[in-house]
Amino acid sequence: MPDLIPAAKPLIGDDERAAVDRVLRSGMIAQGPEVAAFEREFADHFVDGRETVAVNSGTSGLHLGLLAAGIGPGDEVIVPSFTFAATGNSVALTGATPVFADIDPVTFALDAASVEAAVTSRTRAIMPVHLYGHPADMVALQAVADRHGLTIFEDAAQAHGARLHDRPVGTFGAFAMFSLYPTKNMTSGEGGMVTAGSPEVARALRLLRNQGMERQYENEVVGFNARMTDLHAAIGRVQLTKVDAWTAQRRRNAAFLDTHLTGVATPAVAEGAHHVYHQYTIRVSDDRDGFVRALREEHQVGSGVYYPIPNHRLPSLAHFAPGLDLPETERAAREVVSLPVHPSLTSADLERVAAAVAAVAGAGA
Repeated sequence: MPDLIPAAKPLIGDDERAAVDRVLRSGMIAQGPEVAAFEREFADHFVDGRETVAVNSGTSGLHLGLLAAGIGPGDEVIVPSFTFAATGNSVALTGATPVFADIDPVTFALDAASVEAAVTSRTRAIMPVHLYGHPADMVALQAVADRHGLTIFEDAAQAHGARLHDRPVGTFGAFAMFSLYPTKNMTSGEGGMVTAGSPEVARALRLLRNQGMERQYENEVVGFNARMTDLHAAIGRVQLTKVDAWTAQRRRNAAFLDTHLTGVATPAVAEGAHHVYHQYTIRVSDDRDGFVRALREEHQVGSGVYYPIPNHRLPSLAHFAPGLDLPETERAAREVVSLPVHPSLTSADLERVAAAVAAVAGAGA
């Protein structure tokens, strides 16, 4: 039996190991010069030099970004329900209310009309997710924000290097968060990066991540310990030198599947969007879960379902949205399957994936 083709695979090599060893030998392990260098390099690489603040996780980045932007009790922030729970959780952790809106079936990101219908007198902001590496429709969402005097934030956890009309994601909002979890398009082992649209937000982020201090023992606000270590930053700095080649390979792998898959609905890409394929997500309209089992058990092809339970139906968040009807979100949660396109795949792996999809889809026809 052939080896399983995994749905995702972190890429850690000798360069990353050497960088960690260098930091260990230096004796400076906590947040220090590696973090500062990583922040500058990440900013130059992805967000046109916007000031960037490193934190210990993507979730911390969202939470601190919201706090830095002044979100708190009594406020509402419109978010998608079709995403990882950290998006809604981060709003709830500030004491504000996450308000869930429906998604566009092409991009899987927030639908501007659904967002506009959800605006109330308490709405402060809109926080789209650039899901799977495809940018949200920031033009339409900004128009809604402008009409109602709202702020835009960005959950760019999965979208390193994605662009819309040649503008990088992470440069549209008052802040944007990129995750550096191991399965993302690049990693620091664990961590997050928050890009700030103003010096005020950047300074608030730096205070909040470090117990409210800019200078040691001069605590200005109540803060957190959300610092990134130099060990993690060293890994991230090496990954920055590789991520463009990896992204190009992801896009080539996605293009291969686009032309070779049969029997399923392949991902669409909106006009003007540069998709970085954190996930290559198809739709299976009939018995998606059986399709996933057959890929793995009969063909040794891994896949993922992101996300089977919308946020507005999770036990932790459902009380914010009693009786809410989000038809496109519900349909996506029933149908989506993400296939492997990570850079370590060989041409033979991709051919196996395409053949397995054809066999399983054909058997279910």
